[in-house]
Amino acid sequence: MHDVRLGRTNLQVSTIAFGTWAFGGEWGAVDADAATATIDSALEHGITLFDTAQAYGFGESERILADALWARVRREDVVIATKGGVRREGDHLVRDTTAGWLCQGVEDSLRNLRTDYIDLYQLHWPDPRTPAAETATALAELVADGKIRHVGVSNYNAAQMDDLRTFVDVQTLQPPYHLFRRGIEAHLLPYCAEHDMGVLAYGPLAHGLLSGTMSPETTFAPDDWRSHSSDFTGDTFAANLGVVAELKAFAAERELSLPSLAVA
Repeated sequence: MHDVRLGRTNLQVSTIAFGTWAFGGEWGAVDADAATATIDSALEHGITLFDTAQAYGFGESERILADALWARVRREDVVIATKGGVRREGDHLVRDTTAGWLCQGVEDSLRNLRTDYIDLYQLHWPDPRTPAAETATALAELVADGKIRHVGVSNYNAAQMDDLRTFVDVQTLQPPYHLFRRGIEAHLLPYCAEHDMGVLAYGPLAHGLLSGTMSPETTFAPDDWRSHSSDFTGDTFAANLGVVAELKAFAAERELSLPSLAVA
């Protein structure tokens, strides 16, 4: 595993990060023992960057990650990234990057992760109802207090990042990026390169499609978000599997696994 500097931060991280969205319950039932074993394997393979979020089960994912990590490594051996700015409102999630909710979210994440600081704190989604100045001021204060070390965003476009960067140093972007979804290549990747921002791509295996393990008979549990996604149902799923078959053949000709090709 190679290490790289993450954008303009002083963080040296593994080139492959470990994401924990599946530990929050949105992908179906969570097996904590299996999750812990997977984190153990990631550590053994040299992964040092672990990404989670408040909204991944509102504490569940962060707690599973903490339990697994602190049984194996010291705090200084890993880089922890989490996200905030989303809250529950009844049965729905709403975006909320107000100062009050961000400060509460950071305290909750610190408690769930059992740590005194978060290496990278990311705004999970842009919140059009909250002024960028309010959001940025809260983040800057959290940095000054030592509770978070670096600020990032997820799912932001260039204009939204420009607005936020007027008031606080935004050092990373976490966008969706995989062989079925390459839109960031046109504008967002050049923007990040121009501003020396680190990029943490999420979904590089297209949420399982590019694992090469799915077939037309594959089904998903009702509480797995993929069960009601057009990408994994009906004609679109069938078409996607056709593309996967072509990519598998392309990879095999080069003595690569499909996941290796997808990540590359």
